[in-house]
Amino acid sequence: MKPVKKNFNDLPLPELISRAQIIAEALPYINAFRGATIVIKYGGHAMIDEDLKRSVIQDIVLMELVGMNPVVVHGGGPEISDLMNKLGVKPQFVEGQRVTDAATLEVAEMVLAGKLCGEIVNRINQTGGRAVGLSGKDAALILARKLRSSDKGGANKVDIGFVGEVAQINPEIVSLLTGNQFIPVISPIGVDENGQTYNINADSVAAEVAGALKASKLIFLTDVKGIYKDAKDEKTHLSTIGSQDVEKMISDGVIVGGMIPKARGCRNALDAGVAKTHILDGRIPHSLLLEIFTDRGIGTQIV
Repeated sequence: MKPVKKNFNDLPLPELISRAQIIAEALPYINAFRGATIVIKYGGHAMIDEDLKRSVIQDIVLMELVGMNPVVVHGGGPEISDLMNKLGVKPQFVEGQRVTDAATLEVAEMVLAGKLCGEIVNRINQTGGRAVGLSGKDAALILARKLRSSDKGGANKVDIGFVGEVAQINPEIVSLLTGNQFIPVISPIGVDENGQTYNINADSVAAEVAGALKASKLIFLTDVKGIYKDAKDEKTHLSTIGSQDVEKMISDGVIVGGMIPKARGCRNALDAGVAKTHILDGRIPHSLLLEIFTDRGIGTQIV
């Protein structure tokens, strides 16, 4: 994918001045975040829509070019399910977690660490950045352990297979890459002390990576405006919530479904020393730049 070229010489002078002014107004933000580590959980519609893919990749490359250290952790659940269906394997879920037998694990690793990671790396490189793809196996980046069996209500325990959780992040390889102006792209695949591979929730991986790096920001790209007081009503969007309120909002049914690991990830990252956490609407073009280079709030920040 090549950068889109535009002939700015054909634009009227007032528009050129307006564009120059926008760049100048971003200077304080560029200065504030120069050298800062920004962990981005890339997922949702922004990984599917071609225009959104382009804008996200452009944002990430620009962040690196102005001196920030973006680190990308990507998901890929829908792509895993699509390939499983093509192979005649029906995806199964228990309380939102994919039941992962040996065959499903092979498909997940193929999609995540192979197809999707390679595609993101290629897009970043074609847009002017320098990206390197990693899975948790590389340099022992993600030490995993088996996620405890689902225990809904303390009654029915179900073994969901090779689904893991992060036991430890060894961030040296990430720091080495960012210190040499490379953009790490991380697939949420981990391995335990015995060499067993596990598929891990990408939101949890992003939060743990951000905490290990003591990142300045952790940003989740999702398909909604953020957290709502009423999950069915966008008008009840909350621009800010406190990390101490996350568990109560989950138990009260305010934070539900796929927003739960994101909210918990933000809370855990803050506890680990991350400065700020954000859940952004990845359907908005250039949502990353709007968050970092302006005062306009476009999602929910957990502080």
